[in-house]
Amino acid sequence: MTSTTRLRRLGRTDIEISPIGLGCMQMGGRGMIERVFPVMPQETATAVVRAALDGGITWLDTAEMYGRGQSERTLSTALRDLGVPPGAVRVATKWSPLGRTAGSIGRTFGDRVAALQGYPVDLHQIHMPYALSSLDAQVDAMADLADAGLVGSIGVSNFGAARLERAALRLAARGHTLASNQVQINLLHRDVETNGVLRVAQEHGITLIGYSPLRQGLLTGRFHEDPAVFAALPPLRRLVIGGRRTLERTAPLVRELTAIAAAHGVTPAAVALAWVITHYGETVVCIPGASGPRQAAANAEVMALRLTAGEVAALDERSRA
Repeated sequence: MTSTTRLRRLGRTDIEISPIGLGCMQMGGRGMIERVFPVMPQETATAVVRAALDGGITWLDTAEMYGRGQSERTLSTALRDLGVPPGAVRVATKWSPLGRTAGSIGRTFGDRVAALQGYPVDLHQIHMPYALSSLDAQVDAMADLADAGLVGSIGVSNFGAARLERAALRLAARGHTLASNQVQINLLHRDVETNGVLRVAQEHGITLIGYSPLRQGLLTGRFHEDPAVFAALPPLRRLVIGGRRTLERTAPLVRELTAIAAAHGVTPAAVALAWVITHYGETVVCIPGASGPRQAAANAEVMALRLTAGEVAALDERSRA
């Protein structure tokens, strides 16, 4: 791993992470994920992880829900095959609350340990606010894991402002800090600015982890350049992106990205990622995925890209339009 990456503090914990991590949902390989992304062979996943780490990315985000543990196993196998010792990189995963009570957090943690094959859980997150137990019970179960020294820090995902603040206060009462909230953040999805999530995060020192920072590839510009590429996507992914009308509506923003990218000799995707980790200061990091090692390396290179204040403002204005 390169030593030039400027790290950021994860919430108010002692954990430091690179501004860009590696999202590992594409390594899930089965179930709903297979309907959105093609199955990623282990060799490709290992090459992706190698490129990310070589580029200075220091943490990797996975989840139980990604292929019912398949992403965790694929990731940990890649780390093992690359000879990365446990603790040398940071690993984040998530507990799936759907149809479960808080008691399953402790009962299923052994499954996370097994799937990660000896790599410690530096950040354990409640994947979404839909469980059969109260939020307080879920937070207490997470705190129990931290008390036992089984997880390095605690986070949540897809939490609105009120639940985020409640979780932070409950954890504080247990002697822990809430490290993060993982939510969608990109130039086309800036709800955190108006729904109170950014405000609560800043008030409580919570890191926001932006997922889908390229809006499922929409902000790369490749769908705008060649609509046939968009038409060839799996139906579910086209639905998530928003259809051809979305391509038309976002064309001016993509043109702005392309112009700024040309000035820096990078891709529009690089500019879109750089905007996310620049516009919100230290509060926001992001976790783009990668379908291959070249994409992972390109994502890592974004951390060396410095947008001017004028470029950040221009994208801000165009995005709002």
